[in-house]
Amino acid sequence: MKKISVVWITGFILLNGVLANAQKYVPQSETIQPEALSVTYLKTTNLIFPYAVKSVDKGSKDIMVQIAKGVENILQVKAAVQGFGETNLTVITADGKLYSYVVNYTERPVALNIQAGSKAGSTDGQAKFSVMNDNEANVQDFAEQVSTKSPVLTGFKDAKYNISLKLDGIYIKGQILYFQLGLENTSNIPYDIDQLRFFIRDQKKAKRTAAQETELQPQQVTGNARIIRGQSRQTIVVGIPKFTIPDKKLLIIQLMEQKGGRNLELNIKNKLIVGARAVK
Repeated sequence: MKKISVVWITGFILLNGVLANAQKYVPQSETIQPEALSVTYLKTTNLIFPYAVKSVDKGSKDIMVQIAKGVENILQVKAAVQGFGETNLTVITADGKLYSYVVNYTERPVALNIQAGSKAGSTDGQAKFSVMNDNEANVQDFAEQVSTKSPVLTGFKDAKYNISLKLDGIYIKGQILYFQLGLENTSNIPYDIDQLRFFIRDQKKAKRTAAQETELQPQQVTGNARIIRGQSRQTIVVGIPKFTIPDKKLLIIQLMEQKGGRNLELNIKNKLIVGARAVK
């Protein structure tokens, strides 16, 4: 009985030693510390990267970003509103590096041209990118072209309480569909936009069955998508990665008002999508 106890105790000690050593080799997550970035309303800050910018994500609509026209490695950042609250910006470049920034508003930025690439805000990555993707500068350029075109569609309009939403045209360039939307406010009360949504939904909802919705994420929105001022008319263009609509489903374009009831909706069939015009 004593021999068994000794063997059992010895085995227990060895097992604890193995587990203790194994714990020493558990990989730990690495924290990437973001860099501080200050931007203002009346001036543009240029972030200069060693490689082409391939992905950009901003924490809020309070900042505007675009890739400088004609180049791929300079990202231009500017405040969309004065005095916005702290937000963040994430950039991935063609060499697979991730750059992270905490963005704050200031009236007088210390620097307007910043060479990116310090260790504090970047780390090596394994990101891969398709050569088929349009860069953000090209997408914005095509969207601006679409915004100046005369309407080519009629009959796709919804209106309520002096607010109207109209689909003026659908265009295609490369991998992006561009939706040209006309917004009009004939009242004296400004229309603050809460959401402008694009999603695919069933044409008919069966009784006792929830409608299935597939959200479509815009890659670019050109124009004022924040407010429709009283007695005004404006055009915005929304760029979305190309898609078609399955049978018995519709594309829904939905405009929602902040703290209001003037909500609008357009129902678009697949026939209209596949008839998109080319951006020349």
